[in-house]
Amino acid sequence: MEFRQCQACQAPFRPRPQVAEQGFCSAAACQRERRRRWQASRRQNDPDYREDQKRVQKAWAERHPGYWRDYRRQHPEYAERNRAQQRQRAQDKAGQIAKMNASKAEMPILSGTYCLSPVVDASLAKSDAWMVEITVITAACASP
Repeated sequence: MEFRQCQACQAPFRPRPQVAEQGFCSAAACQRERRRRWQASRRQNDPDYREDQKRVQKAWAERHPGYWRDYRRQHPEYAERNRAQQRQRAQDKAGQIAKMNASKAEMPILSGTYCLSPVVDASLAKSDAWMVEITVITAACASP
């Protein structure tokens, strides 16, 4: 029987004959990774699945108010590690992080017609946020 290399842990394993395209071994961690990748792919490619996940997460959060605040208070090492990782991501992506009020007063957007183009690398923006590049097409309109 053939051996394959697990896509998660890289260890050799014997695939089950019933699963022709098996790419992950049966270790619990590898199966979690397989499911995580499948879910990420579905969220990216299936708008219905993405909406269902949002709805379910919102309902759970409403049933468990304060869960994450309590968790961070009870697990300070988790909270600190998360803060350190966010600081590192912010350093790595300096100037590329989407913020609610990112426009600067010294660069006002003038009246006119604009072309909005999606920005491909919006890795730190929320899943429902739009990252766009604004390009001026016409000059500002005259005041009436």
